[in-house]
Formats: sequence, C-alpha cells, structure tokens
Amino acid sequence: MSNTPMAANPLTRAVLEIDEYASGLGWDQPARLFALVDTARLRVQEPALAAQLGLQDAPETTGLTPIEQDEIPAGKPLDEFLGTIAWPDAVAGCALTVERLMLPPSAEAQVPQGLSEAKLAKWVAEHPERQEVRMTVAVLRDGTRESALRLREKDSATEVLTGPALVPGLAEALVATFAD
Repeated sequence: MSNTPMAANPLTRAVLEIDEYASGLGWDQPARLFALVDTARLRVQEPALAAQLGLQDAPETTGLTPIEQDEIPAGKPLDEFLGTIAWPDAVAGCALTVERLMLPPSAEAQVPQGLSEAKLAKWVAEHPERQEVRMTVAVLRDGTRESALRLREKDSATEVLTGPALVPGLAEALVATFAD
C-alpha cells in the first residue's frame, strides 16, 4: 500500500500494511484475521491469485502478503475461536487486528472488585481515562512477532506504535494456532 511506511523487516511491513488497511475501514470494526504468505512463493505457486492481488509486477522479491480470512464469528469469544484454527503449510504466519478499550495503569487501583465480565466491560467503557485502541498483532511459525497499536484519538499513520512485545497475550494466542 502506498502510504505504508517502509519498515526494516517483512513482518513489520505486513503489520503496518494491515494497520493501514484497517484504518481505511474506520473504527468500530469487528476483529479481522489474516494469513501471511511468502510473496515470492505466492507468485510462483499461485500466479492467478498473485495477479488478483496486484503482486505480479511488484519489484519486491521478499516479503509477506496478508490475505484476509473469513469473518470471525461474532458470538464466539476470540480466544475460543483462535483455539479452533489450523493453518496449512503454505501459511508462513498470521495476523489479527482487533479494537479494544484500554485504561492507563493508574486506573488499576480504581477497578471495583467482584464485577462480572459484563459489568467490568461497562465500567471500563464509562471510565473517563479510557482509550480506544486498534491492535494489529502478527506472528510467524517460528514465534517471531510484531505489533502495531493505533489510538483512536491519535488516528494517524505517524502515531502508530510498533514493537514485538506490545500485546504479548494475543501474540501467544496467535503462535498457538501453529502448534501441532
């Protein structure tokens, strides 16, 4: 994608490409799952798909191409859904983009005890210091990971935070989708 900043490695580029794609769809979107495939391998093994994705003339010889998967079932908790995934050998990695509400660490002491999950979610949604964040997390089969975080209040490509350990729990859940 033309507005995606250049990054040092293919996984970071893929995460930023997915973040840009999600940004173009706007906020308040469902979670989206992507397979990450080796671009060069895709061109050789699936030339028609590569052409459909506009990859046939791309100068890049290394990299990862994100391919969006079917919609994630709305009624199923994300962790349960991820536990049902198995990837074919052609998939080098996977990525997930999901929106959540976050509170700053200073709000942890204010959390009322004994709330149900639904009441806790309502409490967080009403908290004055809440932040809406879009998290894009990608992993490779070997466990390599990368993440991008975009705050709704700073919704700009220049404000996206990247790093391998920003969302460790989600990264672990994605790595588990490659377990035998």
